[in-house]
Amino acid sequence: MIALAVAWFLLGLLLLALGGDSIVKATSGLAQRFGASPFMAGLVLLGLATSVPELAVNARALVVGQPELALGNAVGSTLANLGLTLALAALALPLVLRARVLGRSWWALLIAALLLIGFGRDGNLQRWEGGVLLLAFVVGFVLLLRKGRDEAPGVQAVIAASAASRTGMALNVLRLVVAAITLYWGARLIVGAASDIGVALGWTPLMVGLLPVAIGTTLPEVAAAVMAARRGHGDMVVGHVLGSSVVNLLLVIGTMALVQPLALPASFVRLELPAVLAFALVLYPMLRGDLRISRGEGGVLLAAFVAWVGLELALVNG
Repeated sequence: MIALAVAWFLLGLLLLALGGDSIVKATSGLAQRFGASPFMAGLVLLGLATSVPELAVNARALVVGQPELALGNAVGSTLANLGLTLALAALALPLVLRARVLGRSWWALLIAALLLIGFGRDGNLQRWEGGVLLLAFVVGFVLLLRKGRDEAPGVQAVIAASAASRTGMALNVLRLVVAAITLYWGARLIVGAASDIGVALGWTPLMVGLLPVAIGTTLPEVAAAVMAARRGHGDMVVGHVLGSSVVNLLLVIGTMALVQPLALPASFVRLELPAVLAFALVLYPMLRGDLRISRGEGGVLLAAFVAWVGLELALVNG
Protein backbone atom coordinates (compact mmCIF):
# COMPACT_ATOMS: atom_id res chain seq x y z
CA MET A 1 0.00 0.00 0.00
CA ILE A 2 2.77 2.43 0.88
CA ALA A 3 4.50 1.80 -2.46
CA LEU A 4 1.34 2.82 -4.31
CA ALA A 5 0.96 5.89 -2.08
CA VAL A 6 4.55 6.92 -2.83
CA ALA A 7 3.92 6.50 -6.58
CA TRP A 8 0.83 8.75 -6.41
CA PHE A 9 2.80 11.22 -4.28
CA LEU A 10 5.57 11.44 -6.89
CA LEU A 11 3.03 11.89 -9.68
CA GLY A 12 1.44 14.69 -7.67
CA LEU A 13 4.83 16.39 -7.31
CA LEU A 14 5.32 16.21 -11.08
CA LEU A 15 1.93 17.79 -11.71
CA LEU A 16 2.64 20.54 -9.17
CA ALA A 17 5.94 21.31 -10.87
CA LEU A 18 4.21 21.58 -14.25
CA GLY A 19 1.44 23.72 -12.79
CA GLY A 20 3.90 25.98 -10.98
CA ASP A 21 5.85 26.60 -14.17
CA SER A 22 2.65 27.37 -16.09
CA ILE A 23 1.30 29.76 -13.46
CA VAL A 24 4.61 31.69 -13.29
CA LYS A 25 4.72 32.14 -17.07
CA ALA A 26 1.02 33.06 -17.23
CA THR A 27 1.30 35.56 -14.37
CA SER A 28 4.30 37.24 -15.94
CA GLY A 29 2.79 37.29 -19.43
CA LEU A 30 -0.58 38.67 -18.31
CA ALA A 31 0.99 41.28 -16.03
CA GLN A 32 3.02 42.61 -18.96
CA ARG A 33 0.02 42.30 -21.29
CA PHE A 34 -1.91 44.68 -19.04
CA GLY A 35 0.85 47.25 -18.84
CA ALA A 36 3.30 46.11 -16.17
CA SER A 37 6.97 46.43 -17.04
CA PRO A 38 9.09 43.25 -17.10
CA PHE A 39 10.80 44.53 -13.94
CA MET A 40 7.53 44.94 -12.03
CA ALA A 41 6.37 41.54 -13.27
CA GLY A 42 9.61 40.09 -11.93
CA LEU A 43 8.97 41.67 -8.53
CA VAL A 44 5.52 40.07 -8.47
CA LEU A 45 7.13 36.71 -9.17
CA LEU A 46 9.60 37.32 -6.34
CA GLY A 47 6.82 38.12 -3.91
CA LEU A 48 4.10 35.64 -4.76
CA ALA A 49 3.91 33.47 -7.85
CA THR A 50 6.55 30.86 -7.02
CA SER A 51 4.58 29.83 -3.87
CA VAL A 52 1.43 28.82 -5.76
CA PRO A 53 2.14 25.03 -5.62
CA GLU A 54 2.38 25.16 -1.81
CA LEU A 55 -0.79 27.26 -1.72
CA ALA A 56 -2.59 24.61 -3.80
CA VAL A 57 -1.53 21.81 -1.45
CA ASN A 58 -2.53 23.77 1.65
CA ALA A 59 -5.90 24.70 0.18
CA ARG A 60 -6.59 21.03 -0.59
CA ALA A 61 -5.52 20.00 2.92
CA LEU A 62 -7.97 22.50 4.43
CA VAL A 63 -10.80 21.37 2.17
CA VAL A 64 -10.41 17.75 3.31
CA GLY A 65 -10.15 18.76 6.98
CA GLN A 66 -6.40 18.44 7.59
CA PRO A 67 -5.28 21.84 8.89
CA GLU A 68 -2.27 20.33 10.71
CA LEU A 69 -0.91 19.00 7.41
CA ALA A 70 -1.32 22.47 5.91
CA LEU A 71 0.43 24.08 8.88
CA GLY A 72 3.25 21.57 8.65
CA ASN A 73 3.66 22.21 4.93
CA ALA A 74 3.71 26.00 5.37
CA VAL A 75 6.43 25.96 8.03
CA GLY A 76 8.27 22.93 6.64
CA SER A 77 8.47 24.56 3.18
CA THR A 78 9.90 27.68 4.80
CA LEU A 79 12.58 25.65 6.58
CA ALA A 80 13.32 23.68 3.42
CA ASN A 81 13.69 26.91 1.45
CA LEU A 82 16.06 28.43 3.99
CA GLY A 83 18.07 25.33 4.79
CA LEU A 84 17.94 23.28 1.59
CA THR A 85 17.18 25.47 -1.44
CA LEU A 86 19.50 28.29 -0.40
CA ALA A 87 22.19 25.90 0.79
CA LEU A 88 22.34 23.79 -2.37
CA ALA A 89 22.29 26.89 -4.58
CA ALA A 90 25.25 28.37 -2.66
CA LEU A 91 27.11 25.06 -2.83
CA ALA A 92 26.62 25.05 -6.60
CA LEU A 93 28.08 28.57 -6.88
CA PRO A 94 28.55 31.29 -4.22
CA LEU A 95 25.64 33.73 -4.36
CA VAL A 96 26.59 37.37 -4.96
CA LEU A 97 23.94 39.76 -3.61
CA ARG A 98 23.27 43.28 -4.90
CA ALA A 99 19.49 43.85 -4.53
CA ARG A 100 18.47 46.07 -1.63
CA VAL A 101 15.00 44.53 -1.52
CA LEU A 102 16.58 41.42 0.00
CA GLY A 103 17.18 43.25 3.27
CA ARG A 104 13.53 44.30 3.42
CA SER A 105 12.43 40.75 2.63
CA TRP A 106 14.60 39.47 5.48
CA TRP A 107 12.91 41.87 7.89
CA ALA A 108 9.52 40.63 6.67
CA LEU A 109 10.63 37.04 7.41
CA LEU A 110 11.82 37.99 10.89
CA ILE A 111 8.59 39.86 11.69
CA ALA A 112 6.51 36.93 10.40
CA ALA A 113 8.32 34.46 12.64
CA LEU A 114 8.04 36.72 15.70
CA LEU A 115 4.33 37.39 15.10
CA LEU A 116 3.54 33.69 14.81
CA ILE A 117 5.52 32.81 17.93
CA GLY A 118 3.82 35.60 19.87
CA PHE A 119 0.31 34.76 18.64
CA GLY A 120 0.82 31.04 19.14
CA ARG A 121 1.93 31.09 22.77
CA ASP A 122 -1.61 30.30 23.91
CA GLY A 123 -1.84 27.34 21.53
CA ASN A 124 -4.36 29.02 19.22
CA LEU A 125 -4.45 31.36 16.28
CA GLN A 126 -7.59 33.49 16.27
CA ARG A 127 -9.27 35.12 13.28
CA TRP A 128 -8.11 38.61 14.24
CA GLU A 129 -4.55 37.31 14.50
CA GLY A 130 -4.87 35.81 11.03
CA GLY A 131 -6.07 39.23 9.88
CA VAL A 132 -2.94 40.86 11.33
CA LEU A 133 -0.75 38.34 9.48
CA LEU A 134 -2.55 39.08 6.20
CA LEU A 135 -2.26 42.82 6.75
CA ALA A 136 1.47 42.44 7.40
CA PHE A 137 1.80 40.51 4.14
CA VAL A 138 -0.07 43.18 2.14
CA VAL A 139 2.04 45.98 3.64
CA GLY A 140 5.25 44.08 2.93
CA PHE A 141 4.22 43.27 -0.63
CA VAL A 142 3.31 46.89 -1.39
CA LEU A 143 6.62 48.07 0.04
CA LEU A 144 8.44 45.50 -2.10
CA LEU A 145 6.82 46.87 -5.24
CA ARG A 146 7.41 50.52 -4.28
CA LYS A 147 10.98 50.21 -3.02
CA GLY A 148 11.97 47.92 -5.87
CA ARG A 149 12.08 50.93 -8.19
CA ASP A 150 15.15 52.16 -6.29
CA GLU A 151 17.27 49.20 -7.34
CA ALA A 152 20.37 49.72 -9.49
CA PRO A 153 19.85 49.32 -13.26
CA GLY A 154 21.86 46.10 -13.33
CA VAL A 155 19.69 44.53 -10.63
CA GLN A 156 16.53 45.68 -12.37
CA ALA A 157 17.75 44.10 -15.60
CA VAL A 158 18.27 40.70 -13.91
CA ILE A 159 14.84 40.82 -12.26
CA ALA A 160 13.22 41.86 -15.54
CA ALA A 161 14.95 39.01 -17.38
CA SER A 162 13.47 36.52 -14.90
CA ALA A 163 10.01 37.60 -16.03
CA ALA A 164 10.66 36.99 -19.72
CA SER A 165 7.51 35.44 -21.15
CA ARG A 166 5.29 35.70 -24.19
CA THR A 167 2.48 38.16 -23.62
CA GLY A 168 -0.14 36.80 -26.02
CA MET A 169 -3.56 36.66 -24.36
CA ALA A 170 -4.65 33.28 -25.77
CA LEU A 171 -1.38 31.58 -24.82
CA ASN A 172 -1.46 32.84 -21.24
CA VAL A 173 -5.12 31.97 -20.76
CA LEU A 174 -4.21 28.45 -21.92
CA ARG A 175 -1.34 28.44 -19.45
CA LEU A 176 -3.75 29.40 -16.66
CA VAL A 177 -6.10 26.55 -17.61
CA VAL A 178 -3.21 24.08 -17.67
CA ALA A 179 -1.98 25.42 -14.33
CA ALA A 180 -5.42 25.13 -12.74
CA ILE A 181 -5.85 21.53 -13.85
CA THR A 182 -2.37 20.32 -12.95
CA LEU A 183 -2.27 22.17 -9.61
CA TYR A 184 -5.68 20.81 -8.63
CA TRP A 185 -4.82 17.20 -9.42
CA GLY A 186 -1.29 17.52 -8.10
CA ALA A 187 -2.52 18.86 -4.77
CA ARG A 188 -5.26 16.24 -4.61
CA LEU A 189 -2.84 13.37 -5.25
CA ILE A 190 -0.25 14.69 -2.78
CA VAL A 191 -2.68 15.26 0.10
CA GLY A 192 -4.36 11.89 -0.42
CA ALA A 193 -1.08 10.00 -0.75
CA ALA A 194 0.49 11.89 2.15
CA SER A 195 -2.35 10.80 4.41
CA ASP A 196 -1.79 7.17 3.45
CA ILE A 197 1.96 7.49 3.96
CA GLY A 198 1.40 9.06 7.37
CA VAL A 199 -0.89 6.22 8.45
CA ALA A 200 1.62 3.61 7.24
CA LEU A 201 4.50 5.29 9.11
CA GLY A 202 2.46 6.18 12.19
CA TRP A 203 3.14 9.89 11.73
CA THR A 204 0.83 12.76 12.63
CA PRO A 205 -0.53 14.99 9.84
CA LEU A 206 1.75 17.78 11.14
CA MET A 207 4.83 15.60 10.72
CA VAL A 208 3.75 14.47 7.25
CA GLY A 209 3.31 18.12 6.23
CA LEU A 210 6.64 19.14 7.77
CA LEU A 211 8.81 16.53 6.10
CA PRO A 212 7.69 14.60 2.98
CA VAL A 213 5.13 17.13 1.73
CA ALA A 214 7.20 20.24 2.47
CA ILE A 215 10.47 18.84 1.15
CA GLY A 216 8.76 17.30 -1.89
CA THR A 217 7.00 20.50 -2.91
CA THR A 218 10.26 22.44 -2.46
CA LEU A 219 12.30 20.23 -4.83
CA PRO A 220 11.28 22.12 -8.02
CA GLU A 221 12.42 25.34 -6.35
CA VAL A 222 15.71 23.66 -5.43
CA ALA A 223 16.33 22.72 -9.07
CA ALA A 224 15.43 26.22 -10.29
CA ALA A 225 17.63 27.84 -7.62
CA VAL A 226 20.67 25.73 -8.52
CA MET A 227 20.28 26.64 -12.21
CA ALA A 228 19.87 30.33 -11.33
CA ALA A 229 22.96 30.20 -9.12
CA ARG A 230 25.01 28.70 -11.96
CA ARG A 231 23.91 31.64 -14.15
CA GLY A 232 25.12 34.08 -11.50
CA HIS A 233 21.64 35.22 -10.43
CA GLY A 234 22.22 35.17 -6.67
CA ASP A 235 19.72 37.97 -6.05
CA MET A 236 16.95 35.97 -7.69
CA VAL A 237 17.75 32.85 -5.66
CA VAL A 238 17.66 34.65 -2.32
CA GLY A 239 14.69 36.77 -3.38
CA HIS A 240 12.62 33.72 -4.28
CA VAL A 241 13.56 31.94 -1.05
CA LEU A 242 12.70 34.90 1.17
CA GLY A 243 9.55 35.75 -0.81
CA SER A 244 8.26 32.19 -0.67
CA SER A 245 8.99 31.99 3.06
CA VAL A 246 7.09 35.20 3.80
CA VAL A 247 4.14 33.98 1.70
CA ASN A 248 4.03 30.72 3.66
CA LEU A 249 4.12 32.36 7.08
CA LEU A 250 1.95 35.43 6.51
CA LEU A 251 -0.35 34.79 3.55
CA VAL A 252 -0.91 31.04 3.89
CA ILE A 253 -1.19 30.74 7.67
CA GLY A 254 -2.96 34.10 7.94
CA THR A 255 -5.60 33.01 5.43
CA MET A 256 -6.05 29.69 7.22
CA ALA A 257 -6.64 31.43 10.55
CA LEU A 258 -9.00 33.94 8.99
CA VAL A 259 -11.13 31.13 7.55
CA GLN A 260 -11.27 29.29 10.87
CA PRO A 261 -9.43 29.66 14.20
CA LEU A 262 -6.51 27.23 14.38
CA ALA A 263 -5.38 25.05 17.25
CA LEU A 264 -1.59 24.97 17.09
CA PRO A 265 0.24 21.77 18.10
CA ALA A 266 2.58 22.30 21.05
CA SER A 267 5.70 21.46 19.03
CA PHE A 268 4.70 24.06 16.46
CA VAL A 269 5.40 26.87 18.93
CA ARG A 270 8.22 25.21 20.85
CA LEU A 271 10.25 23.75 17.98
CA GLU A 272 9.24 24.47 14.38
CA LEU A 273 8.63 28.23 14.62
CA PRO A 274 11.77 28.83 16.73
CA ALA A 275 13.67 26.87 14.06
CA VAL A 276 12.42 29.36 11.45
CA LEU A 277 13.56 32.22 13.68
CA ALA A 278 16.97 30.59 14.15
CA PHE A 279 17.45 30.21 10.37
CA ALA A 280 16.49 33.85 9.86
CA LEU A 281 19.04 35.00 12.46
CA VAL A 282 21.78 32.81 10.96
CA LEU A 283 21.01 34.27 7.54
CA TYR A 284 21.29 37.90 8.71
CA PRO A 285 25.11 38.22 8.77
CA MET A 286 25.26 36.46 5.39
CA LEU A 287 23.04 39.14 3.86
CA ARG A 288 24.66 42.08 5.65
CA GLY A 289 28.35 41.14 5.64
CA ASP A 290 30.29 40.72 2.41
CA LEU A 291 27.07 40.55 0.35
CA ARG A 292 27.61 36.98 -0.71
CA ILE A 293 26.63 33.55 0.53
CA SER A 294 29.72 31.38 0.19
CA ARG A 295 29.92 27.62 -0.22
CA GLY A 296 30.97 27.38 3.43
CA GLU A 297 27.90 29.32 4.54
CA GLY A 298 25.76 27.15 2.30
CA GLY A 299 27.27 24.15 4.07
CA VAL A 300 26.32 25.66 7.45
CA LEU A 301 22.70 26.11 6.30
CA LEU A 302 22.56 22.55 4.95
CA ALA A 303 24.03 21.09 8.14
CA ALA A 304 21.48 23.01 10.21
CA PHE A 305 18.65 21.73 8.02
CA VAL A 306 19.85 18.12 8.28
CA ALA A 307 20.13 18.53 12.06
CA TRP A 308 16.55 19.84 12.23
CA VAL A 309 15.23 16.93 10.15
CA GLY A 310 17.17 14.51 12.34
CA LEU A 311 15.71 16.06 15.48
CA GLU A 312 12.16 15.83 14.11
CA LEU A 313 12.66 12.17 13.19
CA ALA A 314 14.20 11.40 16.59
CA LEU A 315 11.25 12.98 18.38
CA VAL A 316 8.61 11.20 16.30
CA ASN A 317 10.34 7.85 16.66
CA GLY A 318 11.14 8.35 20.33
